[in-house]
Amino acid sequence: MTDRSTERASPPARIAAALLVAAGMSATVGGALLFEHVGGYIPCALCLAQRTPYYIAIPVALVALAAGLLRAPDRLVRVLLVAVALLMGWAAYLGVFHAGFEWGWWAGPADCGAVGGFDLGGGDLLSQLDGVRPPSCEEPALLVLGFSLAAWNALAASVLAVIALFGALAGRRRGYSGSSSVSQ
Repeated sequence: MTDRSTERASPPARIAAALLVAAGMSATVGGALLFEHVGGYIPCALCLAQRTPYYIAIPVALVALAAGLLRAPDRLVRVLLVAVALLMGWAAYLGVFHAGFEWGWWAGPADCGAVGGFDLGGGDLLSQLDGVRPPSCEEPALLVLGFSLAAWNALAASVLAVIALFGALAGRRRGYSGSSSVSQ
């Protein structure tokens, strides 16, 4: 049983990692939304699926940051950062899967098609459907330095996972274990 008085606050490196991953994930999703809404790129189903881990992990990272700043038990912050690392691992997997499908390395989902919005309030829906070309999951909408956004997402998510994992493990050897042990 752990006595609250023996629990230690999170080390600054753990708090910095929570801040860094929260900002990095927000920038990654923000960039995707910017390409979509300002650039006019319609995301495919796999593109949208890659955002799900970010939508879950951003609040988790913010809770880890708040817990660290409010001197909650260090174990809580570590567990939250490990959860963020796992979620970013999921995002990296989805990015690699999508990029591999784009490069023809393996087959992707058969149902990957349009997810664009339609104005259902006015006009003819059938004519709107004729005017929209659904994005294909196997054709990158945009290449940046020769890589698709899915490949860049895989890289970004991998880096964020490593930062979160290092943050969770930071200070373990310097006595920031979350609780003290009694030695006899």
